[in-house]
Order: sequence, then C-alpha cells, then structure tokens
Amino acid sequence: MATAPVLEKSPPPVAEPPAGPPKKGILSHWRLYAAISPFYLLFLAFGLIPVGFSLYLSFHRWDGLGSMEFAGLSQYRYLISDSQFWDSIGNTLIIWALATIPMIFLAMVTAVMLNSAVRFKNVYRFAFFLPNVTSIVAVAIIFGSVFSTNFGLMNALLQAVGLDQVAWLNTPWGIKVAIATLMTWQWTGYNAIIFLAGLQTIPGELYEAARMDGAGPVQTFFRITLPLMRPVLLFVLVISTVTGLQTFSEPQVLLQTTDNNSSFAGGPGHSGQTMVLYFFQQTFDNNDFGYGAAVAWGIFLVVIIFSIINWRLVQRRGED
Repeated sequence: MATAPVLEKSPPPVAEPPAGPPKKGILSHWRLYAAISPFYLLFLAFGLIPVGFSLYLSFHRWDGLGSMEFAGLSQYRYLISDSQFWDSIGNTLIIWALATIPMIFLAMVTAVMLNSAVRFKNVYRFAFFLPNVTSIVAVAIIFGSVFSTNFGLMNALLQAVGLDQVAWLNTPWGIKVAIATLMTWQWTGYNAIIFLAGLQTIPGELYEAARMDGAGPVQTFFRITLPLMRPVLLFVLVISTVTGLQTFSEPQVLLQTTDNNSSFAGGPGHSGQTMVLYFFQQTFDNNDFGYGAAVAWGIFLVVIIFSIINWRLVQRRGED
C-alpha cells in the first residue's frame, strides 16, 4: 500500500518590525524655515545688528563721518558724572509720575463705566481709543496752543474763575504739567481698553454673591474687582513705565520754539528735557554718536531698573 508523501512545512515568515518614520534633517524642512525667515532677517538687520553696533559704538568716539577712536570706558565714566544727564532722568521721572498716576486712575474709571454701559459700547471704545492712533505731532501742536501763555485755552479758563495766567511753556513745573497732560490724554483710552478686557474676564457670579451679602459698589470694587485685576494692572504699569521713560515726541514738538539756543533742549532751563531728548540732542545736534550710544545704554538700564521696581511693588502688594 503506497503512502502519501510527507510534505515538509515551511517555517512561517518572520514578521519584520514596522519601519519607523524616516529620519528628517534640517534641510528637509527648508520650506518652513524659508516661510519664517523674513521676520528673523528683518530682526537681524534692523534689531540685533544695530543694538550690537550701538554697544560697540559706545566705546568709541565718532562724529558720524571720520574714523572711530577707541575711548574705552571713558564715555561711561563721563556719563555717570554728567549732571545734565541726571537732570534729564529727574525730569523724566517727574513727568512720568504726573502722567501715569492720573492716567491709570482715569483709565480704570473709564473701563468700569464702559463695562457697565448697555448701549453704544463700540462707539465709546472707538472714541476713547482714538487719541492713541492720532498723530502725536499734530496733537502736540494743538496742546501747544492750549497751553499758550497769551491766547491758550488753559489760561482763559483760569481767568474765567478769577485766577492769574500761568506761563505754562516757560516755567519748569508748567512745562512738566503740559507734557504730562498730553501723555495722559494720549494713553488713557488705550489703557482703558486693556482694563475693559480684564474686567470682562471676571465672572458675574462673584458680583451677584457680593450683592447678596450686602456689599456696596465701593466694597465690591476693592474686594473683588481690584484683586482680580492685579495682573492687568501690573501689565499696564510696566508698559506705562517703559513708554513713559522713553518720552520724546511730546517735549520735542511741544517745546521746540521755546528755546532759541537749541530746538531740542527741552525748554527754558532744560525743564522738559527727557532722557531720550537728551540722547537725541547729544547724538544729532552735537554729532557725538559715541557718547549718544552710551547715553542710550544708560537709558536702557534706567528703564530696566524702574520696570523691575514697579513689578516687585505690585507683586509684593499681591502677596500681602
């Protein structure tokens, strides 16, 4: 009896491990890098390189045309002993305080009113934001007329209530008040919109619970609104510090006709000469680009210091 041949079983195929994703190098993403490269190229050309060159320039003497002369730290030593630079810091801080404190108060009040308004909210927001997008040069010219000694609106109001005229643009404190008023008018609406955005993130249930507990509007503001608005307040304060300490266009345009010696001196007695205005005068009026670069780095240090101080003060109050 014939037996059927035995067929040898072939071993089962070994399953190959799944192939992982192909390795991709940097060059394989060149399209993505090319898409974002314009920003970095512009930042390199108009940001990083000028900053690096200004630092390099601060160690040299240069009038903008001739050859550079290495000066080492001599310009920074002179900057520390430069009384006019310290006066410009004092002027800037006084103007910043006169502008920022009323501005934050008015911006908060405006934001609360806008948050409570029922009709025409968008119209009010546009109206309050409009000063921020208006040409500061045109506004400064108008404010120069408002604070004019002989025909200004401010002196007309003072005379209407029986007070004497004030030479706003010819006295030290008058100059500072005029510049601070212009800055307050310019930035109140902008910060009010920021405060309004913060107010709209506060849950309405908190206010309802406070009213049920018998809390009035003042208690609600100080117990609920202000604590929850602390991060927004910190942001506004830091931004106001950075912008306020870099004040330039306002005194430049407002006071350019009040000093016969220099168009950028900041008024009689340099009472309106801010730090950036002093930098501009040294760099472009005196053609001292090396010392102007040193002044610019001094301004940068002052802005950083006062921004940190403001941040720490607000944070400490939040912890308390």
